[in-house]
Amino acid sequence: MNYLPYNKNLVTRAKELRNNMTKAEKKLWYDYLRSFKFRVYRQRPIDNFIVDFYCPQLKLVIEVDGESHYQENAQESDSQRSKILEGYGLKVIRFTNEEVLSNLEGIVAIIEEMIPPNPP
Repeated sequence: MNYLPYNKNLVTRAKELRNNMTKAEKKLWYDYLRSFKFRVYRQRPIDNFIVDFYCPQLKLVIEVDGESHYQENAQESDSQRSKILEGYGLKVIRFTNEEVLSNLEGIVAIIEEMIPPNPP
């Protein structure tokens, strides 16, 4: 297992985010990821980021992007962030709040496709 830098300075913020999940994050968590066949962590500090959802067994980061991700420079920043996370051997997938709220089944199908035929 690759070592992922864990920034303990982000723990308090991660807990706040966990307690104040967006509507889309709640839907994805309670309707699917909470009972996912692999352990999934919410609001997990990795390096200098807090990722929305992280599944260590699949090395999968799932991000649910709200409005702030469409402001100027945000997509560039998201892209940099994804590159850094991918540098740790992680796979990063992003969905918009809108996608989660209006098409959870489609998102579940995409996530299910990320599970290898013979998972670890």
